[in-house]
Amino acid sequence: MNDDPRTGAGATATAEPLPVGAAPHTVPLEAPPPDVAPPQWHRGMTLLATISLFIGTRAAWTSATLSAPPVAAVISLCYAGIFVAGVLTLGVRTRRALTRVDAGVLVLAVTLVLCGYWLNHAGTDEGALTAQAASEILHGHPIYGQPWPWLFDTPRVGITKTMSGGADYTYGYPPLTALLAAPVHAVLHSTAAATLVTTGALLTGTVVLWLLLPAPWRSAATAVCLGFGLLPSYARDGYPAITALALLVPVVVRWHRTGAGGRLGRHGALRAVCLGLACAAQQLAWFLTPFLLIGVYAARRGELGHRRALVMTARYAGTAFLAWLLVNTYFIAQAPGAWLTGSLLPLTQKAILHGQGAMGISYYFTDGSSRLDYYSYASILLLVGLLAATVLFVRRLGPALTVLPWCAFYFATRSQDGYFLMMTPLWLAAAATVPSRALATAWQPSLPRISGRRARAALASGLLAPAFLCTGVAAASPPPLHLTIDRTAITHRFPSRTGITSLVVQATNTTGTAIAPHFATRTGQGASGWWAARSGPAVLRPHARARYVLRAPGGFHSLPGGRHPRVYLIAVSGTPMTITTTPVPLPVRGGA
Repeated sequence: MNDDPRTGAGATATAEPLPVGAAPHTVPLEAPPPDVAPPQWHRGMTLLATISLFIGTRAAWTSATLSAPPVAAVISLCYAGIFVAGVLTLGVRTRRALTRVDAGVLVLAVTLVLCGYWLNHAGTDEGALTAQAASEILHGHPIYGQPWPWLFDTPRVGITKTMSGGADYTYGYPPLTALLAAPVHAVLHSTAAATLVTTGALLTGTVVLWLLLPAPWRSAATAVCLGFGLLPSYARDGYPAITALALLVPVVVRWHRTGAGGRLGRHGALRAVCLGLACAAQQLAWFLTPFLLIGVYAARRGELGHRRALVMTARYAGTAFLAWLLVNTYFIAQAPGAWLTGSLLPLTQKAILHGQGAMGISYYFTDGSSRLDYYSYASILLLVGLLAATVLFVRRLGPALTVLPWCAFYFATRSQDGYFLMMTPLWLAAAATVPSRALATAWQPSLPRISGRRARAALASGLLAPAFLCTGVAAASPPPLHLTIDRTAITHRFPSRTGITSLVVQATNTTGTAIAPHFATRTGQGASGWWAARSGPAVLRPHARARYVLRAPGGFHSLPGGRHPRVYLIAVSGTPMTITTTPVPLPVRGGA
């Protein structure tokens, strides 16, 4: 009896497959026959994946009945397939039969994703930028440092505003997805070239993950990657991170076996190449890489000793670097400065606050902060602290290695949930293929004076404390400006449209630092376009007071619905990064 996830409780014991290049120490036991009954939790996993296919399917069907009736017919057949899969999941009697049901659920999920892509493949800002970059590659033009403002003229293509009062119109991702989209763009000539690549990458990555996982876990891959509907929407939008995700799947599955026996081998080299290509697809892969290298080194040092483990890890990292360099060489040679700036853009652009993380304290729940930079410091310190904790406690934290990198984004000034959820299939891959016992012999530094559980917890807390302190500084700092709105100009364009045309604001700089304020409004989580300052200084000197007359973007800013609409005026600055928020006084609709 054993608890191997590939066999289930009560099944015949099997030996774990040997690492690539490792010498056999034991003779593997015979695998359980496929005609035995599957464990009940396997049925549960398949059933949950089947149920997840309902998510978003009605909306797709409704849309298809209006614009593409044949697609609606396919979706209707998928509904029937879901019922059949549910019945078979609970009714089949053997492992082999349930594995076939798993494959059927995967086929249904792929079909629904393709239907969704057919109905909506226009993409958003990331897809539009990637498609434009693909077009520039076809014409031999540089893709970095080139503003393309016309891409953002349509409402579906959002724009990233910066804290300095501007916006970013340039391509700011590694080039691999654009390279893959270039030949497709030669045929399609639209944003669909990028969204087709990212949707194809998601489907490919899902199938690869499905094949690499132990049989009882496969339907979980279907649910996480396709069934919940989250990742397909990012793929239809053209996010390059989806390409990186697909490439990271073979890297993460059984990552602890990389270089086993002291040989990188064919499989290890393939993993390294995929890691390098993922880093050439989107920056999120950069954050996972150091955790992977730490984990691989620790696993191999426990087996081979320091020197051989270091050589093997260096070979693994070097192969990944060469793959990354191969993709980037042309663009480095074309314009090295623009390439470097563009590749680092998401980390350096100082984009306006957005997300569900700690920055929301200063953005949504207080009047602002004069030390927003400390959120960025907290994010960096948390990443460093988690890396150090992984080195010290790799046997405990190693199985969570695919989750730890994204924790740092919770403290960043841009902490949107896409940074978390787009990599969740990697969480599943680690859970299914890297159990805690796999790292029982991994090397970690000996801490003779810190042997107790409380002492180790105190050490781990000490590694993370600086990040929390910086977050506290950012959240507790008062706003740099005192804003008073003297006049709000309300106008009615149509009976159903009421909005603001201008604001008159008194601003006092309460700090000893000059502030260059840029004004916008928000009614919820997003900010409006920038309000033009008809009067008032561009830079407000320390402890100075000034009067600003602000004009709404486009001359009219619609008010939200409801009897008590809430609108907030925000004033932000890029250097230093600050934000000040004040409510805009509005009349109560419908009388007192």
